[in-house]
Amino acid sequence: MTQPPHSGAAPFDKAARETLTAVARTAVGDLVALDVAQGARAALPAVRQLVRSIPALGAEPAALGDADSDLLAALAELCEVIGWILFDAGLDQAAHRMNSRALDLAGLCGDRAVARLVLLNDSMLHARAERPLAALESAARVAGPRPLPTLVATLVLVRRAHALAMLGASRTAERLISRARSRFLDGPSPHDPPWAWWIDQAELTGHHGWVLARLGARDRAIPLLHEAATAPGPSYRDLFTAELLAALTGARAWREAEDLITELAPRAARIGSARTTQTLTRTATRLRGCAKAPANLRDAAVHLLESVPPHPGGEGRPSR
Repeated sequence: MTQPPHSGAAPFDKAARETLTAVARTAVGDLVALDVAQGARAALPAVRQLVRSIPALGAEPAALGDADSDLLAALAELCEVIGWILFDAGLDQAAHRMNSRALDLAGLCGDRAVARLVLLNDSMLHARAERPLAALESAARVAGPRPLPTLVATLVLVRRAHALAMLGASRTAERLISRARSRFLDGPSPHDPPWAWWIDQAELTGHHGWVLARLGARDRAIPLLHEAATAPGPSYRDLFTAELLAALTGARAWREAEDLITELAPRAARIGSARTTQTLTRTATRLRGCAKAPANLRDAAVHLLESVPPHPGGEGRPSR
């Protein structure tokens, strides 16, 4: 990545502003490419280097209020991408702090598109922390005086469906995830932001299956999760594979679960999403202690536990 100027947060002269804007935009592209190819764990060293070398990323947003809108927008987008990587790396508190900074910067420059993505990311973070009401609140803040672009509206429906599934509102959650898939079929609108590139059919299929799994409808969830897990896409979609294993285990589909672990274990150490490896760890731990599961499946679960990488925040694997 291009090295940024080692200047303070503010003020910037014109040359410094232009340089830092270019550095931030380049860093966004580099981080997204790294995350898509290798996952959040692989991107963490680059994130840490950027935070050390760009003082503005750690400055109070109010201190940057005199910066021009291009610089503020570039920093807001970079903070959003860093927040996503920290989230997928399992560093939730750091992710929330970076999301807050991204939202403040986007507000200073009026970048509503980035602000919406940050709110949707924060909704997902709240859901992960089992705070479905907070997840619903973050998703609700995305709305504005005008109708949302198609893909943004689709993602709002997805976030709401997950939160309501966690609250046990089965009919509403199913209705919302079905609406999300129907809305997606309308195709992107001219006003959809560039960040919506990753919202595709496989993404919607995976979330549909995940919502159904949250509701306990595993028989319907499993085919959808399998379809999403086997489709090409960004590395973080290994999460759908982890949710598939959890659904198979919950359905006591022992043979299918063993086959999936056999396929997954050799590459588990390379999975870059800590959300994925933590889900795999929880499922494998349950399988290891499940007396009703076949012995060979319990052995496969032990092998999977030995294969997944440790949490990047320093926590080790569960005791074996």
